Amino acid sequence: MKKLVPAALLILFGGIASAQAPTIGSCTVLPADDIWNTRIDQLPVHPSSSTWVNTIGASSPMHPDFGSGLWDGGPIGLPYVTVPGTQTKYPATFTYQSESDTGPYAIPLNAPIEGGSASTGDRHVIAIDTTNCILYEIFSANPQASSWTGGSGAIYHLLSNALRPSTWTSADAAGLPIFPGLVRRDEVVAGAIRHAIRFTVVQSQKAYVWPARHYASSLTGTQYPPMGARFRLKASFDISHFSAANQVILTALKQYGMILADNGAPWFISGAPDEAWDNNDLHQLTTITGSNFEAVDATVLMVNPDSGQAVQSGVTVSVSPSTASVQVSTQKQFTASVSGNSNQAVAWDVNGAVGGNGTVGFIDSISGLYTAPAAPPSPATVTVHASSSAMPSALGSAVVTVVNPAPPPPPVPVAISISPTTVTLRVKTTKQFTATVTNTSNTSVMWKVNGVTGGNSTFGTISVSGLYRAPSNVPPAKFAITAVSVADPTKSASASVTVSRR
Repeated sequence: MKKLVPAALLILFGGIASAQAPTIGSCTVLPADDIWNTRIDQLPVHPSSSTWVNTIGASSPMHPDFGSGLWDGGPIGLPYVTVPGTQTKYPATFTYQSESDTGPYAIPLNAPIEGGSASTGDRHVIAIDTTNCILYEIFSANPQASSWTGGSGAIYHLLSNALRPSTWTSADAAGLPIFPGLVRRDEVVAGAIRHAIRFTVVQSQKAYVWPARHYASSLTGTQYPPMGARFRLKASFDISHFSAANQVILTALKQYGMILADNGAPWFISGAPDEAWDNNDLHQLTTITGSNFEAVDATVLMVNPDSGQAVQSGVTVSVSPSTASVQVSTQKQFTASVSGNSNQAVAWDVNGAVGGNGTVGFIDSISGLYTAPAAPPSPATVTVHASSSAMPSALGSAVVTVVNPAPPPPPVPVAISISPTTVTLRVKTTKQFTATVTNTSNTSVMWKVNGVTGGNSTFGTISVSGLYRAPSNVPPAKFAITAVSVADPTKSASASVTVSRR
């Protein structure tokens, strides 16, 4: 039965921003209004928050369970592969067949497996058909000659809010999809993660809360968090001293939080491996401990217990231009438009830093005037955000690429030509010569006769306008009339002249 939202809760939901769906290829990763893609930074703290945090470990560090390179011979994180709609589909058999989708599964038999092909761990394998927007996931996956075997498997239509049947597992203990909760490098480079992040704890309760569908514990004590529990990084936690990349992750943990999806190590957040990850930089996230988190009750956003659809406020913010290339140390004006609320005021930030900073650039938090940093950051793409002042969780964004100015074109050398280039004329007669100078605004020339500026009585004379007058007597030999560029005296052009008596 569809859950009715009490009128009293609509006031609370007024602070919940309209979601923005992440994408993979041409597909959204679940609909924009799915609970995975809905911000929870305005929800009240859960009554059991401090109890759950203490049970998980208030002093235990958060750990990014992803990175670059190998660990014990396998990739660090949960790998995935994208495939076209023409990908061969293989049958699959499962240990938990009654709670698994029968398939077939469009997962290549050589798809990367969590921990590597020789792993003895969870061995998750994930594939996304980006033509038909279908997600395939298998737990404890083992490829056969022309099929897959595994512990359990699940297939999701990424354009649907549908959840798995109640009490069913998936490729994850909570009965949830894995891929929508992964931290991906391309999201960090783009400057924003717009979804909740998957995480694990050592011990969970024998219970689950929406949107989870399954538990994986025999512990009934309420001090243990149930599967599906939603946590967030406290708004008061200062992230300004972290790198730009880590600030993107931490901003997502504040805005979208994380969903308990499996038993494992405490406060381990999941992501996809990528050779572009900086493991040393990611390690800085381990300075954050459980005490910096709090639980919220996201079930108040439920529309239907069998759907991942979440209540949205309807307030949206758009930023113009949506993309821009800005040279270092120059400015760009951004504007924001708020729909669904009469208050058009917004606050501006860059990569989650209000007002920006010297690394990613500064922005006037009121006017939206962006000033690029003195050098391109790494990565060179940053994200400018505008959040509604009336509903701070409603957010719009623009992607900015900071570039060095293009080098000036090399100067084109001065060129000069003379006309005519060969002349024979009689003594005491005249001939007009012209010089054409290009690649400079100064087209003046100096005229020379046989190397003498203005000439002489032996070889004739020439005026500043190029009018040559032959001498009274025949010169001893041929000679040259030369036009020399005033702008660049190294450039000249000459004409060969012969003077005869007849």
